[in-house]
Amino acid sequence: MTNSTSTSAGPRAGRREWTALGVLMLPLLLVSMDVSVLYFAIPAISADLEPSGTQQLWIFDIYAFVLAGLLMTMGSVGDRIGRRRLLLLGAAAFGAASLVAAYATSAETLIAARAVLGIGGATLMPSTMALLRTMFTDPGQRAKAIGVWSGVMTAGIALGSVMSGVLVEYFWWGSVFLVNLPAMAVLLVLGPLLLPESRDPAPGRFDWPGVPLSMAAVLPVIYGLKEIPSEGWHVRYVVSITVGLLFAALFVHRQRTAASPMIPPALFRGRGFAPSVALNLVSAFGVMGSAYFTTQYLQSVLGKSAMEAALWALLPSVPIGAAAPIAARLVQKGVPRARVVTAGFTIAACGFALLAFSGTDSMWLVLASCAVLAVGGVTVMSQIMDLAMGTAPVERAGTASSLMETATEFGGALGMAVLGAVGTAVYRHEIPESAPDAARETLGGALAVADQVPGLAAVAREAFTSGMQAAAIAGAVVLAGAAALAAVSLRRVEPRKSAAEAPEKACV
Repeated sequence: MTNSTSTSAGPRAGRREWTALGVLMLPLLLVSMDVSVLYFAIPAISADLEPSGTQQLWIFDIYAFVLAGLLMTMGSVGDRIGRRRLLLLGAAAFGAASLVAAYATSAETLIAARAVLGIGGATLMPSTMALLRTMFTDPGQRAKAIGVWSGVMTAGIALGSVMSGVLVEYFWWGSVFLVNLPAMAVLLVLGPLLLPESRDPAPGRFDWPGVPLSMAAVLPVIYGLKEIPSEGWHVRYVVSITVGLLFAALFVHRQRTAASPMIPPALFRGRGFAPSVALNLVSAFGVMGSAYFTTQYLQSVLGKSAMEAALWALLPSVPIGAAAPIAARLVQKGVPRARVVTAGFTIAACGFALLAFSGTDSMWLVLASCAVLAVGGVTVMSQIMDLAMGTAPVERAGTASSLMETATEFGGALGMAVLGAVGTAVYRHEIPESAPDAARETLGGALAVADQVPGLAAVAREAFTSGMQAAAIAGAVVLAGAAALAAVSLRRVEPRKSAAEAPEKACV
């Protein structure tokens, strides 16, 4: 495929492409919802299946671990066998695993089904974005489509916990999985009719050694980062992260020396792609790092029930729908993308700044800060994703998408680990040494033994809020630094407009 530049944009998408976008959003919504769909179902599952403590953790976490570990592999697979084919295979696997999970009679069966759901999710996420890249070749339309993609993915995480609460309230816990089946059936029926097939016409040999190396690089780091906020900096988690980083170095070496690598190094030489990956990671750092505190704040500080907290947490999602379209419109009107991304990070940093002023009875201030953070984060993510997908060669759309989504997973885990560690350090500093050990570990532990020590609950809530304030200040500093980095690294960087982007050259 040629790399010659052209000033003309690709052909504009019509009704078929926009209808196909709606079909593609169904699996994306459900995949993102499955990250949080067990929040309210776990107690019912525990009562029914009686899993051990370790099994319960695996029921909850294995989906996200498998998803993160296989994103890069599945992005590369989709580029080779066809993104539509991989999407449909993933939808079939996701639907079948959902059915098995809904009627699981043992913890082991449910864990295995959740693992297969993770595999299916890893095929669906990069495939949806890669297909957007080939369906929407006009830069303005692509920006709008990616804005929808970003909004749906963000909203799905928020909706997952609420939907699980409603379904478990009126049905049984298996219903949180059965809700996946109609959407996957629609995709399997309409996908072959509406979605074009696209693949890399000359992919070379598949990088089989890269598969275990990529998983060995991702999984230990994600595991360690996810455990540190709740368990602290124990040796095993530090070792896990270190081992993952060592495998990451081996993976990078493999990609630089292999004749047909899974992740071509040339991808990072495209102007704007490497900064996009880094900035996407930082954006996820802020969004997920703040969520670690605000969800606990609503329940443990304000005393809301889990269902009440989930419903209140939906409020900050309301303005998300307007953030990406407004950002796309500004860029189309001629505002430099670097300024829009810089503004997004600045807005998100202001959200953290608002959070730093919260007290133990500041629900509306906390919700407002979450809304501001979400608007800034979605503004950044939608523009950065559009830039990355426009910069990457169309034949590597799946690989490029998987790298961006892997960066999101890393950024989210890193945000919870780093900001969680800041908050925990402040919390433990402010809890009296005479308090029970459980109270010095977490706010939940303090509330569990609060009846044994007069005034402990109030002190613990104050300490947690102080920790949240400190973490918010740290988050604001990080995002302000990202704003400066975006202003510099994205200057004069725009997606290429190449004759090679014509769909007939990418679709077969």
